Amino acid sequence: MPNVVTAALVQATWTGDTESMLAKHEEHAREAARRGAKVIGFQEVFNAPYFCQVQDAEHYRWAEEVPDGPTVRRMRDLARETGMVVVAPVFEVEQSGHYYNTAAVIDADGAYLGKYRKHHIPQVKGFWEKFYFRPGNLGWPVFDTAVGKVGVYICYDRHFPEGWRQLGLNGAQLVYNPSATHRGLSAYLWQLEQPAAAVANEYFVAAINRVGVEEYGDNDFYGTSYFVDPRGRFVGDVAGDSEEELVVRDLDFDLIDEVRQQWAFYRDRRPDAYEGLVRP
Repeated sequence: MPNVVTAALVQATWTGDTESMLAKHEEHAREAARRGAKVIGFQEVFNAPYFCQVQDAEHYRWAEEVPDGPTVRRMRDLARETGMVVVAPVFEVEQSGHYYNTAAVIDADGAYLGKYRKHHIPQVKGFWEKFYFRPGNLGWPVFDTAVGKVGVYICYDRHFPEGWRQLGLNGAQLVYNPSATHRGLSAYLWQLEQPAAAVANEYFVAAINRVGVEEYGDNDFYGTSYFVDPRGRFVGDVAGDSEEELVVRDLDFDLIDEVRQQWAFYRDRRPDAYEGLVRP
């Protein structure tokens, strides 16, 4: 029998408050479940605006504990209700002064499996993330879920090939990359880097971007979210660049083994020759 996983992602506009943002993501998830989806991922810090366009301490108010905060508890209920694996990115507070850009991964029965913390933290105009977040310190976990092995890489991380590879070495079959990326040079990179990562590491990638203009700063998030397969091909159409959208696609996980046998990149790696890659 073919090993086909129906997967979903949501690119969403900011509603103005956390409660309505959570409510509409729950409705998208229920619709995805009605369409047969077994796993769904949301955009970077999905329950809040992308506040990193400014540097202001008032935005620490968006932070919650993971997994004990209200958003992750609610997403665990959603996973149990829909029978879907849920990837829920939030602003995490671990303790006073310790904040992270985090994604919780919840299994289809509502069990909390763990979290990924964004490793690479930008600090440039419009992306003042070092003001808020510490670099991730939990490594490159791959979660054994009801649909298979799922990893997470967050936004700016995608520019760094090392993490993509480590997720592959750790067994990932599907990697969600929740993002907040606005128009400009990155629009070109958006449709280049993630298909390239999918090819180089021979797994599926779910690329999620916010959409619309938000209240903090004037950056226009351009959506165009998509799934890409291990050959670097888009699975179905890419989402639009201006409207909220739920994307549901069938992913043939048998293609992973087929590609890895045909393009034997893991076999032909030379880790003995890569010592220079870990020098500062």
